[in-house]
Amino acid sequence: MRYVWMDEFLLSKKGVTKDLQKDWNWIRYQIGGKMFAAICLDEKDEPYYITLKLEPMEGDFLRGQYEDIIPGYYMNKMHWNSIKPDGAVPDELLKDLLDKSYELVLKSFSKKKQMEILNETLKEK
Repeated sequence: MRYVWMDEFLLSKKGVTKDLQKDWNWIRYQIGGKMFAAICLDEKDEPYYITLKLEPMEGDFLRGQYEDIIPGYYMNKMHWNSIKPDGAVPDELLKDLLDKSYELVLKSFSKKKQMEILNETLKEK
């Protein structure tokens, strides 16, 4: 996978947890128990997709611009997108998309829950 910085980048965000969903063989990144990004692994535990959430219109636009961005693998095709881990999507664009996915999922919580998630992280540090 060419995006070797991804794990550190995602775990540096407030409130992010990481686990392995064994049934799917996916490394999941979550905030408040909701997934916002995943690295999908093949039978050899090698990454074959990076999956993240985007606004539907932006995801559709990007799929038209990059052949390495496809509708979400095993996910809702309107809201989720998958990126080939050895493709041609620029690092800075992927970082921006991961930021947007994080923000989308964080904003899906109530304001109170958002504050709880973010404040818990501050207390831990």
